[in-house]
Amino acid sequence: MSNSSKTIYYFSFYLFVLSLVLILVPNFLLKTFMLPPTEEVWIRVVGMLVFFLGVLYYFSAKQELHGIYKYMAYNRIGVLIFFIVFVAIGWSLWPLILFGLIDAAAGFWTLLALKEEGR
Repeated sequence: MSNSSKTIYYFSFYLFVLSLVLILVPNFLLKTFMLPPTEEVWIRVVGMLVFFLGVLYYFSAKQELHGIYKYMAYNRIGVLIFFIVFVAIGWSLWPLILFGLIDAAAGFWTLLALKEEGR
């Protein structure tokens, strides 16, 4: 497996863990990021979507689909940008940005691996 595929592969496991937290104990994550607890289903719907995104990342890595890795990386960097905007306009508190840093760091890791591979 190429280094760029490994970045996608490992990120898929992060997504699987995150999806389980969002589905099973969402208020733990919300409390960690200083967000109000909820009993609404939407946070679990997000968890389901994160799980399916993890499935796409997992199989993209296993099949070495390098053609989409750049776009996956840009999307992960975009998460941080959106979270910064959400905080700036008052929709969330600053700890959400820390969460976005994980996605952005993983996105830059993939871009770096792609560059080293000459892709």
